[in-house]
Amino acid sequence: MLQTMLRSRENFEEIYDTYVNMVYRICFTYLKNTADTEDMVQNTFIKLLEQSDSFQSKDHVKAWLIVTAGNLCKNHLKHWWSKRAPVENWNLPVFMEDRETKEVMDALWQIPEKYRIVLYLFYFEGYKSKEISEMLGKSHSTVRTHLERGRESLKIILGGDFIDGE
Repeated sequence: MLQTMLRSRENFEEIYDTYVNMVYRICFTYLKNTADTEDMVQNTFIKLLEQSDSFQSKDHVKAWLIVTAGNLCKNHLKHWWSKRAPVENWNLPVFMEDRETKEVMDALWQIPEKYRIVLYLFYFEGYKSKEISEMLGKSHSTVRTHLERGRESLKIILGGDFIDGE
């Protein structure tokens, strides 16, 4: 049972090592620059340390991290400073430099955020549309619509077929 998951340094380090790249990719998908992304990754794991509730499973921890990272990024983007500061770094982090991944991620940044995060969670993190709807607090039909419209946008940008799913 993972109820004592955050009670020891070793457990926190295990969670961090397991999910830091995923949290980074999610934050980078929202923020599109390294400095802000690193700040939000750090803030996500600080919130995890402050979390007093226990988790039922590793999937619960993963889902909590995804939702928390997304919410922190959205809040950061609403801040007055973020609206005035230019995006200075569109380069992908080292772990995302696979050519196909880079091409798809570049295309993802060209579509609206509401489609981008749903497509990212579906294709890169392997969540089903129902799980995404629960995580994001949106109806299942809304998530399915965002997946469909996001795929259509990617087809146009990538100049061909995009993977159909679920």
